[in-house]
Amino acid sequence: MVELSKERVLEELKRIAAPDGRGNIVSAGLVSDIIIDGAAVTFALSADPSRIKTMEQLQGVVEKAVRGIPGVTRATVALTAERGPSRGGSASAAPAGARQTGIPGIKHLVAVASGKGGVGKSTTAINLALGLKALGLKVAVLDADVYGPSMPKLFGLTGRPLASDKAGKRMKPMSRFGVEVSSIGFLVDEDTPMIWRGPMVMSALTQLLREVDWSDADIMIIDMPPGTGDAQLTLAQQTPLSGAVIVSTPQDLALIDARKGLAMFRKVSVPVLGIVENMSYFVCSKCGERHDIFGHGGAKAEAERLDVPFLGEVPLDIDVRIRSDSGEPIVATAPESRHAAIYKDIARQVWAAVEGGNLARPAPKISFE
Repeated sequence: MVELSKERVLEELKRIAAPDGRGNIVSAGLVSDIIIDGAAVTFALSADPSRIKTMEQLQGVVEKAVRGIPGVTRATVALTAERGPSRGGSASAAPAGARQTGIPGIKHLVAVASGKGGVGKSTTAINLALGLKALGLKVAVLDADVYGPSMPKLFGLTGRPLASDKAGKRMKPMSRFGVEVSSIGFLVDEDTPMIWRGPMVMSALTQLLREVDWSDADIMIIDMPPGTGDAQLTLAQQTPLSGAVIVSTPQDLALIDARKGLAMFRKVSVPVLGIVENMSYFVCSKCGERHDIFGHGGAKAEAERLDVPFLGEVPLDIDVRIRSDSGEPIVATAPESRHAAIYKDIARQVWAAVEGGNLARPAPKISFE
């Protein structure tokens, strides 16, 4: 059998004519970087929004052609309304006029974000979700960190999601602890790098959010990638976020980046529900002495300065780390613990904010220079 390679996929794609009849879809620059993960092939087609029906038909033709290549068991071809980078140029961000629509059955969408990585954002997101579940709410989780998905590990979930239709274009969410989850981590191997440009990331997020058969839920927690890039802008423009929670550690370096994230959400008219200070302090299990390893109170002071709620301090604790690494998050597996109580209190504040606040807002208008 001929080894599956990008060259073999491109060879097949070159047989398919471009929509305008000029050359093929490869020479026309419509095909994004191709990712091969075992027997699965993933890439995107750049679509002209004015010809979306034609592109949807082309999408089906392309998927069928790729599935016909020996050695391919699954082909995922996403449509993105962005042109890939032209020679000498770069891909643009999501269109400013993107239509903002909700997710059927999902009442509130809340983003959990951080200005930088390594502050415990994903651990906060999963325990916030489980804290909301403990309040008796129906909860879903979207892992929007395409480059570094954490939810499969944190939930202790393995395997692939099942298709929910005969065409294989929609999928069922995975589920554990009574929470539904969608993540790119379920679709690619853990060691596979996601070498995707902005348009591919945006298309993947759209699929993970809108091509999943979610059950009705009171709230969806969206674990955002760190920083202020394509994912945040795409979700802010295309979904009616009820608000955002910012996670930071106490030290100045993390707070500088957290400040940028907070400013970004304000700029796109997403309410900031509050700041969580993670790894706030450490209490020695042997002597009981408290240590402010990363400083203390920085996030609370920043919240006061920026006039946003301070949601709470989460201490650094080895039990949280061990349970997270083993896919047994502390709110679900040690519900009576001190840390579980802290996360549940944060969850109560978040739910009160989204239910009690007047959060209706127009779709943001963003200009790029």
